[in-house]
Amino acid sequence: MSVVAISPRQHPPGRTNRARLVRQRTGPTLTITVDLDSGTVSPRLTRLLELLGELAQSGEGQLSPDVADRATAEHPAAVRILTGPRTVRQGDRDVPLTRIEYDLLLFLAQRPRRVFTRLQLLNSVWGYDHAVARTVDVHVRRLRAKLGADTPLLTTVHGVGYRLADDARVVVEG
Repeated sequence: MSVVAISPRQHPPGRTNRARLVRQRTGPTLTITVDLDSGTVSPRLTRLLELLGELAQSGEGQLSPDVADRATAEHPAAVRILTGPRTVRQGDRDVPLTRIEYDLLLFLAQRPRRVFTRLQLLNSVWGYDHAVARTVDVHVRRLRAKLGADTPLLTTVHGVGYRLADDARVVVEG
């Protein structure tokens, strides 16, 4: 993968730039070239493509549709969180979760790459922080057991708390 940052050039008065006539740049441009012919796309690269796709959908950039389609096809979501019916699906099966397990998974999935202490999780998910902090550990352990060892979703940050794993393939759907 190569990353190239291109800044808009100022041209002397009276001299035109043909590229500028085709597409006006209002600020720096970042071009990312990804070689997809070398094999499968890693989960981290898939996440990068997803983020670039989100930027493109918001109108802040462009992403070739075939790139996004290929990345999604090679690494479909391992876990889907359906917020309407409050269910979690892993492949074709429903994962039976308690209310707290579901809320904990949803909370972390909506805030990827952020680390939360046990007290922050108790306050945000449970709604109070006067319980024993190890309660969070018990629920994380049960959640991991229900989702299986082959689906690493939650990462322990030793001495701090928990976060969603970098390689987690989770989709939150309305």
